[in-house]
Amino acid sequence: GTNEYNMVLGANRAKATYDYLRSQGIETSRMSSVSYGEELPLDPSHNEGAWAKNRRAHFNLDAK
Repeated sequence: GTNEYNMVLGANRAKATYDYLRSQGIETSRMSSVSYGEELPLDPSHNEGAWAKNRRAHFNLDAK
């Protein structure tokens, strides 16, 4: 798909993850979401395995 289409898919995936965590009782003030699309892939390879890795949600836990 186009870059714009892929950004929407990523944003929807991030929102679904955010909404799920919220439904499990995580306070929204403790969360944020972002989709990097093709700009910052976890795995820059061009194969099915890399694309699968890049469709996943990742978490950054900061203890405060």
